[in-house]
Parts: sequence; C-alpha cells; structure tokens
Amino acid sequence: MSQREQWSSKLGFILAAAGSAIGLGAIWKFPYTAGQNGGGAFFLIFILFTLLLGLPLLLAEFSIGRTAQSNAVDSYRRIAPNSKWHWVGILGMVTSFILLSFYSVVGGWIVAYLYKAVTGGMNGLTSEQYGELFGATISNPGLSIFVQFIFILMTILVVARGVQNGIERASKIMMPALFLLFIILVIRAVTLDGAMEGISFLLQPDFSKVTSQTILEAMGQSFFTLSVGVSVMVTYSSYLPKNQSLPRSAISIVAMNIFIVLLAGLAVFPAVFSFGLEPGAGPVLLFNVLPTVFDQLPFGMLFFIAFLVLFLFAALTSAFSMLEIIVSVIAKGDQARRKKWSWIIGLAIFVCGIPSALSYGVLSDFLLFGKTVFDLADYAVSNVLLPIGSLLIALFIPIKMKKSALYEELKRGSRLKKGLFELWYFLIKFVAPLLIIAVMLDVLGVI
Repeated sequence: MSQREQWSSKLGFILAAAGSAIGLGAIWKFPYTAGQNGGGAFFLIFILFTLLLGLPLLLAEFSIGRTAQSNAVDSYRRIAPNSKWHWVGILGMVTSFILLSFYSVVGGWIVAYLYKAVTGGMNGLTSEQYGELFGATISNPGLSIFVQFIFILMTILVVARGVQNGIERASKIMMPALFLLFIILVIRAVTLDGAMEGISFLLQPDFSKVTSQTILEAMGQSFFTLSVGVSVMVTYSSYLPKNQSLPRSAISIVAMNIFIVLLAGLAVFPAVFSFGLEPGAGPVLLFNVLPTVFDQLPFGMLFFIAFLVLFLFAALTSAFSMLEIIVSVIAKGDQARRKKWSWIIGLAIFVCGIPSALSYGVLSDFLLFGKTVFDLADYAVSNVLLPIGSLLIALFIPIKMKKSALYEELKRGSRLKKGLFELWYFLIKFVAPLLIIAVMLDVLGVI
C-alpha cells in the first residue's frame, strides 16, 4: 500500500476545508433559507448554533481524524475496535452520496448559467425575464441532466488526482478569488436604492417569526455549511500533519464561514428588496437576484461571468469533499484504486441524482411526503441525517476517546489552555447532544 497523502501546508488544508464548508451551503442555501425563515432571527440563531455546536463538532471531527490517521470508517474502527461505531462513518458516506446527488443538480444550474452568460444568452434581460430564464432552464430535462453530468465530471477529475495535486491545488486558487469578487458584489448591492430594507431584514431579528422548524433549519444550516455530521472533516484532518494546530484551524474555518454567509446575505437581500423581489422565493432566489445586481454594474456581464466561475469553484470545493469521503474509504490510499473508484462512485451519484435533476420539470408532480425528490433529499440531509450524524459524533468523543488523549491531541502545534479544552469538552459531552435531541424532539412534537 502506498504512503498516505498529506496536505502540503496548513493554508492548503484550511482553504480545502473552508471550501468544503462554504460552498453552496453558505452562498446558495443560506440566503433562501434565511429568506423563508424571517431573516435576522434565523441568522442570529444560525450563528449561535455555529459557535455552540458547529465549532465544537468541527474540532471533534478533527480530533478523530488526526488521531486515527485514516478514512472516515476506519478512523472509528481504530479508535473503537470490535464495536459498531464505524457505522458513524458509513452513515457519513451515505449522507454524502445523497447530498452530492442533489447538490450536483445545483452545480449543473451554475454550469448552464455560465454557458448562457458567455454566449450572450443573458444580455439585456429584465428581472422578470431572468426568472423566466431560470424556470425554462431547470424544467428542461435534457439540459438539466447534461449540466449535472458536467459538474460531476469536473468533481471526478479533481478527486481522482488526489489530495495535494487535485483538491488542495484547486482550493488554493478558487477560494481567495471567491472572497475578492464577493466583496465587490456586496459593495454594489448595499449601495442600491432601497438597500437598507434588505440590510435590516438580515441584521434585525424578528423573533415573532421563529418556530421550532426555524430552529431546526438553523441548526441544519450550521451543520450543512460547516460540513459536520458526515465525517468529511474526519477524512480531511486525517491528511493533516501532527504539528498543525487543530483549534486554530477550526476557528479559522468557522470565522471564514460566518463571514462568507454574512457576505452572501449582504449581496442578496439588499438587492431583493431594492428590486421588489420575494425573499422567501426558495432555491431559485440566487439565480434571479444576482444577475439583476450585476446589471447595475459597469461591465456587469463580465463581472457576472467571473462570479459564476467562482460560484462554480465554491460548489466544486464542497463536491470534492463529498466524493473524497467515499473514495478514501474504498481506495485506502492506493492511487490506482482512487482513480478507478472516483469514476465508479461519481457516475453512480450522477445516476441517482437524475430524479432530483428532473424535479423541476417532468417529475415536478411526483411527490414523496409532499415534497419533490430534490426537496426531499435536501430536507433529509439537512434536517435528519446531519443532526443524527452530529449527535453520534458528539457521543463518540466522551464514550470512546480518553479525555487526556484528546487534550494531548488538541495541544499539538497549539497553546491550547486547559480551561478552553474543558469548555470544549463540556459543550461536546453535554450541550451538543442535549441541544440536538431537544430540537429534533420539538420538531417531532414530542416536547
């Protein structure tokens, strides 16, 4: 078996992990989820969950991965041999498979928009026409499936190249460029007429709109945007050298995540209210709003094309991690097996994602539990599988890992104070499990 790969630098790891975390969760999913749940109150609850649950869980996954130095399934086997805890890793693989099956559909939408923008198919459209264009794009079955395949193909090609040459190299280019252009977009959005109403919607909480479903979705959003609960970060941290600081890396990733979520909100909601659009429009929100904003910029279409490229990069960096967790389990560090299984698993995900790709077209009337296949997959991942996976990881830490060994692992490469470690351990052992259980039971009507 070949030697296990590692990240070439701390920056490479942070950008790859941040890319996994940020992706469509922060840029695409957050604005429309916040829009459907009252804006400011949802944003505040999301931040609280990110700090109280997301950050401790991210650090927990880092601890498991670097301690075991293995893939998402074997990491649990090494730490807890002769037990059933490796099913946490298998659950993560299944969740990632389902997640990428519908996530790749949205990635395909970006590919379609990029093609239309480059070929001039979006020049001179009004805000209403942008909405019509999006509806026509996602309801076209042949186009939806084709662009989904293109997105999956790009994901396969990078993951097949490995950790350093594929995932890390791509992330180092994609993530800084995304931040830069996002800031330009925000500056324009907040200077639109009527932008203050959108800023207030995002930053002024209205708790009268908060329900148990709002709280569940805010918790699911925090897990989704940090990529916790699926053992992706167990996989990524297993490639990390022992001299890197896990706490600093986790804090950097969380800070970048909250910042990009704030930028996404400031880019979208001022424009939504400025142009009289509906903040609760759902998954289509970003594809209707951003073109309208770019229309207000000099050389707006060029900026829009650049943003679509970077938006695609953000989607891909998340997709890399979803495919990587599955491939790493099967390939076990063998590069030849990595290439073969990247193709096999990637194509299987593509096939399983076809019903989601058709959910806004020929399968729009096919409902399960009152939801389209796309919406059901999204709901199952964000509000069921991620919370369950996060709960099991939170339970695994105090049950199967020695507290003293955890402290030593987290101290490596850092100056972690004993008091901060005790706070993290308390959050993982008591707060995280109880809070996740309470939110899920409340939604089920048990409490």
